[in-house]
Amino acid sequence: MDRLGSRCPLPGYPRPSVLLCLLILTASFLTYPMLRTLSLQLHSAVTGSYVSGTYSIVFVNCPNEQIARDIARAILDKKLAASVNILPKASSLYFWNGEIEEATESLLLIKTKTSKVHMLSSYVRLVHPFEIPEVFSLPMDQGDVHYLKWLEEGMEED
Repeated sequence: MDRLGSRCPLPGYPRPSVLLCLLILTASFLTYPMLRTLSLQLHSAVTGSYVSGTYSIVFVNCPNEQIARDIARAILDKKLAASVNILPKASSLYFWNGEIEEATESLLLIKTKTSKVHMLSSYVRLVHPFEIPEVFSLPMDQGDVHYLKWLEEGMEED
């Protein structure tokens, strides 16, 4: 009886193989972004070609040029990006608290690795004066291979 009971699961309990499959599926889902980034880097290193989406441009609006400059320098100091353009005097119209607002802002165009976008967004939320800062990214589809190599080198840790 003991021998039979050890091979047949008790009624109402999932088989160990089902639990193992669920565990593997969950782990795969949670590690997909990291695995994708690693595979893109490996492919790029082996073939010497650029893989679309390896780098991104992050857009952040700031209330004025000085705050934009301060945030840009901090991002570069932390190696969260390799380059930041500051476009001063961007006219913005937006809804805020049910009203249409109008403002002159400075726009940051931040060039970074796609794998760093989450850390960059978190950092911007910490230091930005807006209650809800505008932070979004677009993946780079293509680019000059020398420029993309320069971006990579600019974000290397010392």
